[in-house]
Amino acid sequence: MARKRKRKSRRRQEGRKILELVPQYNLESGEDKPVTAARKYIASEGITPPALLVVKRNEHTTDRYFWAEKGLFGAQYVEENHFLFPSLRLIAPQNNSTTPARVSQGSSSQVQSSETQNTQTQNTQTQNTQTKSAVAAPIVPSMVTSLGSR
Repeated sequence: MARKRKRKSRRRQEGRKILELVPQYNLESGEDKPVTAARKYIASEGITPPALLVVKRNEHTTDRYFWAEKGLFGAQYVEENHFLFPSLRLIAPQNNSTTPARVSQGSSSQVQSSETQNTQTQNTQTQNTQTKSAVAAPIVPSMVTSLGSR
């Protein structure tokens, strides 16, 4: 019977690609827990964020941690939420397309007409705010008393 393939999240795959661009450090945990070993290694080596630490627990198991400005995070969490880390935004590859977009004449006139509509809307909004400020005059207490005495 064929095994069903595990579905891979696009967001996580994108995060994994970004983490591949980050400097990576390999170490062994020794007697310490993996997180403690990672923290001690960061302190002793003076590693600056962003960095990826791969801590070998034993011959079969490794733990991955991401060293960010805000602290030490599990690499899987960072893969899924890479957009929350400003240091990864700087490293992330930009999607720059070198091919120019094709624009037909009909669509360019539509763009021009939408721009003129936007400027007309802005002008109308500024006129409305000006008239509102002219209409809404402050009420002076002397006016209230003079109206009440009639």
